[in-house]
Amino acid sequence: MKTLTSLLERLNLDPEVLEACARNAEALGIPLERALYEAERINENQYLETAAARHAMLCELRLAALMDKEGSGWATDAERVCKVPLPWLRKQKVVPVRDKDGKLALAICHPSGWLLAQELGMLLGERLERPVLAREDDITDIINRIFGESTRSEGSVSDVLGDSVNAIDEFNEDAVEDLLEDSSEAPFIRLVNMILAQAVRAGASDIHIEPYRDVSRVRFRLDGVLYERHTLNKAHHAAVVSRIKVMAKLNIAEKRLPQDGRIAISLGGRQAGLRVSTLPTSFGERVVLRLLEKSERVLSLTELGLSREDLQLMHSLVGITHGIVLVTGPTGSGKTTTLYAVLQELTAPDKNILTIEDPVEYELEGVGQIQVNPKIGLTFADGLRSIVRQDPDVILIGEIRDAETAAIAVQSALTGHLVFSTLHTNDAPGAVTRLFDMGVEPFLLSSVLRGVVAQRLVRMLCPHCREAYLPDGQELEKLGAARSAYRPGQPLYRAKGCPDCLDTGYRGRMAIYEIMPVSDALKRLIVDKADANVLGACALSEAMRNLRHDGMLKVIAGLTSLTEVARVTNE
Repeated sequence: MKTLTSLLERLNLDPEVLEACARNAEALGIPLERALYEAERINENQYLETAAARHAMLCELRLAALMDKEGSGWATDAERVCKVPLPWLRKQKVVPVRDKDGKLALAICHPSGWLLAQELGMLLGERLERPVLAREDDITDIINRIFGESTRSEGSVSDVLGDSVNAIDEFNEDAVEDLLEDSSEAPFIRLVNMILAQAVRAGASDIHIEPYRDVSRVRFRLDGVLYERHTLNKAHHAAVVSRIKVMAKLNIAEKRLPQDGRIAISLGGRQAGLRVSTLPTSFGERVVLRLLEKSERVLSLTELGLSREDLQLMHSLVGITHGIVLVTGPTGSGKTTTLYAVLQELTAPDKNILTIEDPVEYELEGVGQIQVNPKIGLTFADGLRSIVRQDPDVILIGEIRDAETAAIAVQSALTGHLVFSTLHTNDAPGAVTRLFDMGVEPFLLSSVLRGVVAQRLVRMLCPHCREAYLPDGQELEKLGAARSAYRPGQPLYRAKGCPDCLDTGYRGRMAIYEIMPVSDALKRLIVDKADANVLGACALSEAMRNLRHDGMLKVIAGLTSLTEVARVTNE
């Protein structure tokens, strides 16, 4: 860090410029030197030297000039490098080279390029030992030297992973004949395979393929945040979308209406399901794919990141014999993960557990799971009516979306069943008023509602680069009700950024919780049809911890940052 500080001091920048770039870097979640470079306050050499100091990487500003020179310590390996498609190397701006010990290194022009090392190592059949930061022009020059004039067709850009991703589901050959007959479009099969493989390996939750006037952009959602991964030629967009439609068994001729489908893929023994959604826009069809790894293990309650007190509350809610327990939060906040952990806790030979979901995201042993299918008339409400005739002990409803489903859920709980479901509300008290809006009578709701669990996902600090600091008085004030758990002189941690976390400072996510058991006092307020603010005040007076409180406790524990909790809780 001293080296980095001295480098920044040597740049002799105007303090106001430095401060403005520092604010911009913090807002964008990027390193200071990156913000300075993008603002054209430092040149490429200065950026590379500063980035190398931050990440403890080797920096070689004359790599192209030194390459293959006797005694320079750097050499090309054309035989290995030619296994990688030329367009892909040019796009990613990386190239494998040999160091003085004959080991394979990866020349990169940005620290995040090192994230490609594992993927390239698998392709090359040899591990890449270390990164070396180099000028972008030097990397381009080395690539051109290796490939010379006999370059491969630009159409093979997608050949990086070949046929390593295979669709499990068979599709109708007649439906794709036009797409596959034209050899000029065949490479796009491999391009789609590459994108899917990269997303699965990176742990992405979503893939966005977005057309614009001149380009098509591919973005991955990692830990809840979208990152751009590829920029495609706009002329290639339609072929990519058509390939995805074929895999999802959608109508490739229909480009005017939204379509939804599913794909099952296998990658190196790992199975994953993808939910596909297409949407027509003014520049072409936009595609979003949600990834659901089949091989992913269902977490237990003790692995959800619940505090000791919240874990006790969850166990008490799981232990009841009848009533309704709701889990609330926005899409992608981990509600299904929490409910599956609950069902796993309840699964036993003496229990009959049935679910109705849209979709069935993970298979649970010992649980009867039903997939909603509105096309044939199987809605949540219709499925729920049939479930109650199957002698269930526990019922999981994927989501209470309408008044009819809400009414049947309440009736099921009144007749002695334990019902779990989800709602989209901002907090736990808001679930009560949402059910009021759906027409549930207050006296019935007070009789069956046992508890509400609200949750959000926050990004966890990267364990390799998180930075300790002593908070000032203003930051301590932000801890709010959690401040009593803070010990004077205790460091907090903030995001820094390293190659392991794509320079974001975060890696992985965890949940923050707000658990509201329905006490007698809350039941009386529900009967009186009290609003969410009154219900929340009552719950807090009974020692409920809200989302922000739980998040700040995780800040004090060094798991996440103040800015991340503030971002997620909108405060």
